[in-house]
Amino acid sequence: MWFSKKTNPRRDKLRKNISAEKFSQISRFANIDTAISALLWLMFVALCTFILSFEQIQQSRYLDLIPISIVVIMISLSAAFYIYHYQRRITKNHARASALAGLFLLLLAITKISSLLVAGQTLWATGTAVAAAVILTIAYDQRFAIGMSMFYCILACFAIGPDANVSLFLTMACCFSLREIRTRMKLLEVSALAATIVFVTAIALEFWAKNQPAEAIRNAGLHALSTFLAGLLIQTLLPVIEKVFRIATSMTLLDYSDASQPLLKRLAMEAPGTFSHSLLVGSIAEAAAEAIGQNGLLCRVGAYYHDIGKINKPGYFVENELGSTSKHTELSPAMSQLVIVGHVKDGIEMAKEYGLPVILRQFIESHHGTTLVEYFYNEAKKKWDEKQAPPSESEFRYTGPKPQTKEVAIVMLADAVEGVARAMQEVTPTKIEVAVHNMAMKRLQDGQFDECDISLRQLSQIETSMSKTLAAHYHSRIAYPKSTENNEA
Repeated sequence: MWFSKKTNPRRDKLRKNISAEKFSQISRFANIDTAISALLWLMFVALCTFILSFEQIQQSRYLDLIPISIVVIMISLSAAFYIYHYQRRITKNHARASALAGLFLLLLAITKISSLLVAGQTLWATGTAVAAAVILTIAYDQRFAIGMSMFYCILACFAIGPDANVSLFLTMACCFSLREIRTRMKLLEVSALAATIVFVTAIALEFWAKNQPAEAIRNAGLHALSTFLAGLLIQTLLPVIEKVFRIATSMTLLDYSDASQPLLKRLAMEAPGTFSHSLLVGSIAEAAAEAIGQNGLLCRVGAYYHDIGKINKPGYFVENELGSTSKHTELSPAMSQLVIVGHVKDGIEMAKEYGLPVILRQFIESHHGTTLVEYFYNEAKKKWDEKQAPPSESEFRYTGPKPQTKEVAIVMLADAVEGVARAMQEVTPTKIEVAVHNMAMKRLQDGQFDECDISLRQLSQIETSMSKTLAAHYHSRIAYPKSTENNEA
C-alpha cells in the first residue's frame, strides 16, 4: 500500500550501530567519575571566588563578584583542561583531585589573609608560590608542576596584586632544580637556590620602581628569607605531603630498600630463595627502567617487595625447595594453582599490615597481571578425563590487574625472564637474548602491556638492557683444577 514504507535491513543495522556508538560516547563522559570531578571543580570555583572577593563581600559590593567569578571560572577551566591532557588519572582519582584543590585553596587563603593584614605585603605570595612549585614537583612531575604553578601564580596575582609577579620566576627555578629527593639536603639546596633567585629578581624590581637602596635591599632580603623558610617548612611536612598525595619520594624508597626493614628481613629468613630472586629482579628492572628514562629506584624497591606473599607458604615455590621433593606432587593441578596465585593476595594483605606505601603495593598486585599459570594448566590438561569438562584457561590465570605503569610492566618482565634464565641448562648470551625477546613478545601478545602505554621502541630497549644484565650475572666461570695430592692418594 502507499503508506507502507520499504525498509532496508542493511541501512537499519547501520543506523543502530551509529546510535549505539553515539550512546557509548555520551556514556563515556556522563559517568560517575565525570560527575564527581565536575562537582569538585564547581566547589573549587566557589571557594576560590569567595577567597578572592572577601573584601567585596565585607563591603556588600556584590556586583563586583560577577567579574571576579568570570575570571576564576576561565582560569579554573584552563587548569582543568591542562589536567585532563597531562594528568588524566586525576579526573578518576578523586582523593588526588581533592588534595590538589585543597592545596591551591589553602595557599591562596594564606596569601589573601596576609595581604589583608599587611597592605601591600607580598612576602607570603612568594613563600606560597615556592611551596606550590615544590609540592607539585614532588607529587607529580616537572612539566605538570610548572603548568599548575603558573595557574596558581595568576590566582595569587589577583589575590595580592601585580607585585606578586616575582613568584613566576620562582616556580621555574624550583621545578627545574628539583627532579627527585634522594638526600635530606636536596630541599635545602633548592630552597637556597630559589632564595638567591628571588633576591636578585626582587632587588631588580625594587630599583626599577625607583625605591631607595636600603629599602630595596631590605624588601629583597625579606622575600628571599620567606622563600627559604617555605623550603624548610616543606622539609618538615614531607611525610604529611607523601601521605596526602599517596606518593613516596626517592628518600622514602631508599629507606624501604634497607635490608633491615621488617618485611625484607622476614623474606630473607623465611624464604631465602625468593629473597635472592627478588634482589636479582631488582637489579635487572632498575637498569631496564633507566634505559628508557623511567624511575629505576622505584623499580628496584618494588621488585624487592613484589613476592613478599610467598612468605606464608615458601615451600610451595621452586626457588625455596632447595633440592627437596616438591609439595605439589601431593596436590591436584587446580589446588596447586590456587596456592601459586594466592601469593599475590597474601602479599597485598601483608603490605597493608606493615604499612607499605601504596606506590609499592602496585608491584605486588600487578607483577603477574592476568597471565596464565602454564605449568599447572598443562598438568591439568594431561590429567583431564573425557568424562569431565576440559580445564579452562580462565581458571588458571592470575586475577590481575594488568600493569598500569611502565615501572610495573618492567618488573613483570624482569620477574619472568629471571625465572627463564635460571631454568636454562646452559646459559649463553645468545640464548639469553632469544629467551628475553620471546618472553617480551609473549607478554605483549597476551595483552599484558595494554594499560601501561609502553611503546615497541621502549620494549626493544628494555629487552637489550635485560639481556646485558642477565648475561653479566650468568657469566661463564673457569673450572678450578683438581688438587694433585688428592689424585695421587
